[in-house]
Amino acid sequence: MIKSIKIIFSLIFLFTSSISLGSSNEKVAIDKSMEVLDDFMETFNARDMESWSATLNYPHVRFSGGEVTVWDTKEDYAAVDIFKRLEATGWHHSAWLSRDMILISENKVHISTVFQRYDKNNQPTKKYQSLYIVTKENGHWGVKARSSFCLLYTSPSPRDRTRSR
Repeated sequence: MIKSIKIIFSLIFLFTSSISLGSSNEKVAIDKSMEVLDDFMETFNARDMESWSATLNYPHVRFSGGEVTVWDTKEDYAAVDIFKRLEATGWHHSAWLSRDMILISENKVHISTVFQRYDKNNQPTKKYQSLYIVTKENGHWGVKARSSFCLLYTSPSPRDRTRSR
């Protein structure tokens, strides 16, 4: 009888330990995903294509403006400077309004976001809801895919695979 009780308590201990381990791994994934989105917005607002491209995982996919665009490498992504086009629309900077985790695993997090674009006087110009998928690949956390209804602000390079929806 005592042996059975020891086995039961041991199993309970192992079970609760594995639950907290899973929670800990998910907490790390959430923290890393939020760091990635912070860096994504910071480097975007700094107009730094090289650093901005480092916040992504490749191939990187963007669904926007009725198009699907895929960049195979960091170099492909960094080669297209989109900031002059954005500035021509009156854009000065952007900010997250909300970021809600909707699916979480150890190596992937889906985040429903809302971001706001602002002009040089810090007046809101456009607001967009979007979905970001942040993944851990080869030890690197980055945005793997994103989808929104904001206009495609870059024309695809010849290496991009683009299809209309």
